[in-house]
Amino acid sequence: MNFWTKIRNWVDNRWSSKYFRRSFLMILFITSIPGIVSAIGIYTFGLYSTEEELRKIHVEEINDRAQNIDDQFNYLEESLSYWAFEPIFNSQLINMDYVSEFQKTRDLKQKLLILQGSHPLIDEVELFVNGREPILLSPYLSFIQDNSIEDAYQSLLLGRQNVTWDQEDPFTENTKYTKDIVLTHQIPGVVNHPFGAIIVKIDKQKLASLIETLTPYSDGFTMLFNQENEVLLSTANSNHKDLANVLSNELNKNQNGSSSFQLDWEDETFSVSSGQFDRIGSTWTYVSAAPISAITSPIVTISKVIMVASLSILILAFLMTWFASNRLYKPVRNLVNTLTTPDKQRVKDKRDEFKQIHEQFHALTDERRHLEKRLSEQIPQLRQNFLVQLTKGYLYDYSEGSLRQRMEKYGWSVKDHTFVLLDIQLTGMYDSDKINEEDDSLLTFAMANIAEDITKEQFQQYTILNNYDLSAGIFLIVPNNKESLPTSLHVLAEKITEAINKVLALKATITISSKTEQVKQISHLFEEIGRGKRYREFENQNQIIHLNDLQEREYKKKLYYPFELEKEIIQCVRRGRTKEAEAFIRQFFNYLVENGNKELNVQASNMQLYSTIQHEILHSGIDPTVLYNGRNMYEELAQIREREWIVRWLVDKVIQPYVDFVENNMNIEMKQLVDEVALYIHEHYMEDISLESCADQVDTNAYTLSKAFKKVLGINFIDYLTTVRLDQAKEVLLNSNLKISEIAESVGYRHSYFNRIFKKHVGVPPSQYRKIKSNSS
Repeated sequence: MNFWTKIRNWVDNRWSSKYFRRSFLMILFITSIPGIVSAIGIYTFGLYSTEEELRKIHVEEINDRAQNIDDQFNYLEESLSYWAFEPIFNSQLINMDYVSEFQKTRDLKQKLLILQGSHPLIDEVELFVNGREPILLSPYLSFIQDNSIEDAYQSLLLGRQNVTWDQEDPFTENTKYTKDIVLTHQIPGVVNHPFGAIIVKIDKQKLASLIETLTPYSDGFTMLFNQENEVLLSTANSNHKDLANVLSNELNKNQNGSSSFQLDWEDETFSVSSGQFDRIGSTWTYVSAAPISAITSPIVTISKVIMVASLSILILAFLMTWFASNRLYKPVRNLVNTLTTPDKQRVKDKRDEFKQIHEQFHALTDERRHLEKRLSEQIPQLRQNFLVQLTKGYLYDYSEGSLRQRMEKYGWSVKDHTFVLLDIQLTGMYDSDKINEEDDSLLTFAMANIAEDITKEQFQQYTILNNYDLSAGIFLIVPNNKESLPTSLHVLAEKITEAINKVLALKATITISSKTEQVKQISHLFEEIGRGKRYREFENQNQIIHLNDLQEREYKKKLYYPFELEKEIIQCVRRGRTKEAEAFIRQFFNYLVENGNKELNVQASNMQLYSTIQHEILHSGIDPTVLYNGRNMYEELAQIREREWIVRWLVDKVIQPYVDFVENNMNIEMKQLVDEVALYIHEHYMEDISLESCADQVDTNAYTLSKAFKKVLGINFIDYLTTVRLDQAKEVLLNSNLKISEIAESVGYRHSYFNRIFKKHVGVPPSQYRKIKSNSS
């Protein structure tokens, strides 16, 4: 009776409830029908679609990765072609003495090292030159003594293609590249009769790592074949050696290029894809095999287990549904009992949906607080970005009101406030023996922190702007009614200066702008600071500049420029006298500082001096863009604010590279230059000829021409001119009856000077020379 009574009570208390009935039927459907349908669907369609999808993904991934590898090879081929056209690989290499001309040999070695490091797949680079003595640079110089090796390298010059991956048999059999992958390029770039070749050896380990990307699964492997279907590279391990042989045989049978298929091998299913790389002079084929049976086999087992389990669960579904429905209904029953019968209330700590919602609400609240905290941490950066946008003109179209609203959103209080800007510039770095040029960003960061620590003691609203170039700005927002603002700003500047002197052991120039109450005028404060800071005295000392106090005379002060010293500097540059040029540059700066030491004046004179030097470089036929590797020299000079650094920059970065370039490039061009001048001297020796006039005749400068004469002919220009004139005078003395004065004029000398110069070089006066030669004949 007790059992049936419980059943009756259950029906009365549970089944009569509409909520309980719906929950019961829904759970019964959920626990039985979907499981059976899912098992049948997975078994019927999942296996096939999964294998097909995996194969498709495998093919797509391989195609994408093969394209990337192909791009790597294309880049390598294009890079080698570019290097083959380098001017250094010219026909002069054929007759070059690589031992005596070690400077050129070193340059070739450096070029090969640069080429070797230009691509990750390059393992070794070698240069073969079929000159007077066949040589190899790899990159060190060696002479080829073995005839078979010489013939092997010369076979590279007989190929129909100037660049190829497929070398002749003598090269692959008789050189060290027997088992290597090699790309060769004839030099120079495209000619009918090449005299050498660049040989690039591929790093097989790096190439293996690269082609391994064609295998998406860890247990797969990839093989690379050449045009004769010989294995160039394989990542297969010993377990897959037999499978690799099978795939190699399949490739020999199938010549269609790209293909994709599945292969069953020793209880495993492999997805196999192949494709081709069209290389210069050859066609390579790759084959990628990846196991997919390890992924698909669990699907079969799981689908069967799910189907069997679902059928079994169907039997127990009713009981389980009753249990689950009873548990779902219990919170509703407890709520009803709480409302209706408090005395029968049962308190149990059960986890339900309402608690989950409550916990989720608390989690979202915590997340909101976390985001608010992160936003507050980003406020300083947002403020800096706003000021940058404002100064760059990006907010020009915004109204004054909208700009104020935007500033208030960033936490600024702008109503009844004034805006002021301070600029801090560090100087004296060159005088410090503990600081290097590489410390700029670190010093600027430290200076900005010092400025922030001191500013927050006096002002509530401020933003530090780190310019990362030994300068920083302080943007201040102060109330309109703040008394003695100029005094407060001056005190702030003094404290910052004192801290920088003490902590960083450097000097500081602080520029204080005027003030404005308009947000749109803030950009003008930055422009004003940029102009005003250039009126600092060009000395390494602490300076505080109030732009409001600058007198009109500062803007109209006369500029003194030492033109005579400029000429001396240019003369030293022409003659390659770097140390003398440095001495004159120091006198140049001393003159500037003594006659107007404002940075504005000094920088203007610096720019003029550099422009004059650049004009001299252009006049000598050298492109400054090439000489200085495309650097913006004007911008570099504008960033230097210390005298000694400017001197060293002009000497080491401007003049010395030019002098070195001129001295290192006087070769064939130098000989042609000297030959042309020598011919001119022989034709015009009777005229008033000077080194400068001959330099103008061949469009060069006197320094370059003088150096060329000394290096090519071994004598100075004036000695060569004197020799030509005296040789002509001797011939006229012996073959004519002209007077000595007439002969002197005919060879370009005055009578008195001709007698002295003739006696100095010949040993006797002209008249005596004529008499001696006449008697002897």
